[in-house]
Amino acid sequence: MRWTCPQCDREFARARQSHVCVPGCTVDETFADHPAGQRAAYDAVVEHLRREGPVHEDAVRIGVFLKSEGKIAELRPKARGLTLLLFLAREVDDVRIRRRETTAQGRVMHTLRLLDAADVDDVVRAWLSEAYAAADA
Repeated sequence: MRWTCPQCDREFARARQSHVCVPGCTVDETFADHPAGQRAAYDAVVEHLRREGPVHEDAVRIGVFLKSEGKIAELRPKARGLTLLLFLAREVDDVRIRRRETTAQGRVMHTLRLLDAADVDDVVRAWLSEAYAAADA
């Protein structure tokens, strides 16, 4: 069962989970001032993840955090494209990966850029499925 912070009304995996208490918003508000291709890429990501199981969308001004039991991914609209931060149990070597960083939980955060839904190809979908599984491990 998820916990809802009484101050910001956002949902988290654990009661009193540490977080930056900022007000949430809607996914539409997050993408309102960004190119339609970024929203289409976001929708393709969420559509794929929902095939894996339940997905909680935690929208804030800077982006959307996608969670199941744990964090699966973050999507942040930017001027040059939609930044996808993907949390995997292993390091991936691919030209699309712009940066890798190991998290405190031992997972590897991979950063890549999506311009539209076509960028969410079979390889990215496989990584998303892997990230979903890692979030529940």
